[in-house]
Amino acid sequence: MRVFLALIAEAVAALWANRLRSFLTILGIVVGVTSVIAIVSTVEGMQNDMEQSFATMGQNTFMVTRFGFGMSWQEYLERRKRKKLHRDLIPIIEQGCPDCAAVGAESYEYNHLKYGAQRMTWVEIRGETPNLLEMRDFDVLQGRYLTWEDERRRTQAAFVGYDVYEKFFEGEDPVGKVIKIGEREFTVVGVAEKNDGALADGFDNFVAIPLATHHKIYPEPGDPVNLVISAKSFALRERAMDEVRVVLRSARHVPYEAEDDFTMVTPDAILSFINDLTRAYRVLMVSLPLLSIVVGGIVIMNIMMISVTERTREIGIRKSLGAQGNHILMQFLYESIILSLIGGAVGIVCGVWLGDFILRSWLEIEVTPTTMAIILGFGISTGVGLFFGIYPAMKAARLDPIEALGYE
Repeated sequence: MRVFLALIAEAVAALWANRLRSFLTILGIVVGVTSVIAIVSTVEGMQNDMEQSFATMGQNTFMVTRFGFGMSWQEYLERRKRKKLHRDLIPIIEQGCPDCAAVGAESYEYNHLKYGAQRMTWVEIRGETPNLLEMRDFDVLQGRYLTWEDERRRTQAAFVGYDVYEKFFEGEDPVGKVIKIGEREFTVVGVAEKNDGALADGFDNFVAIPLATHHKIYPEPGDPVNLVISAKSFALRERAMDEVRVVLRSARHVPYEAEDDFTMVTPDAILSFINDLTRAYRVLMVSLPLLSIVVGGIVIMNIMMISVTERTREIGIRKSLGAQGNHILMQFLYESIILSLIGGAVGIVCGVWLGDFILRSWLEIEVTPTTMAIILGFGISTGVGLFFGIYPAMKAARLDPIEALGYE
């Protein structure tokens, strides 16, 4: 233990004697570890934010669509041949699915909005049945949601997302105000609460109107819809999906040996698909800073090689006085590890701060640096110091004391 402490003390003294050189060496490790910690925190924060965003769909809820998602062009062309889904399937599903709590429908279009002199383009116009409010995890900020009376009478009532409210009505009561969707006037009846997280911002750029009204102003043969279905509980969701599958195959006369002519989509399936699409991007983001750490490691090796050359006579004197080769090796190895550990510790602190700054101030994502990120930072810095320091340390340990004493 005494020898161990003496070697560490010697290593620290040697580094302190060359403070500027040690500082510049540490700086390379700091930059690399800071980048890794900040990027890992950012990626994990975005991942958490994405999960929270898709949780607004409702964990008990699933959708039945004609096309699904993640299609190739060939798949799209094949699925275009499928029969359209229509709202007449709702009572059939309600009757044939005992584990379904509610069945609704929605359809989509895009249009521009106008309020006074202000204008918004490419806004999602949703046609929705009123029971979608109870199936999805969103709240009404002001006013009310659509009602079955709106649906029955095909009223021109509009329930707007927070982005629309913020653009048109911030600072005033929007309920009762008239906006234009295209050339048609709609009365605002309510505002949706803002979705949490930066990645959910696009979910607030919408206007919901009664589904019957939507079909009236955006006519399409067959009035196609996506069916939105809520199971009685998350545990019953898979069973409810099986029941809906049986009902739809029967109602749509799908042959026994044929595949479904519809696609079922769950929030976790959407999230999994997005994760698959972005996996390579996330790996690339984490991998790039590792290059700077490798460069920092090469700098450590270079500095330690210079240190061995400068201290050749010192090594010869110590060996002639009885120092063993493993003591010399450990001293130089400790020096490189101490350099990298100090760089790693500072890098972790800077990375946590930078990640927090980026996520909170720029991306508006809440995240706490994870244990994995901190362990990764220490592990990388220690590994770099050990890997790039071992060759110079071995070179120092193998020096012949007689040759070292005669070195000029």
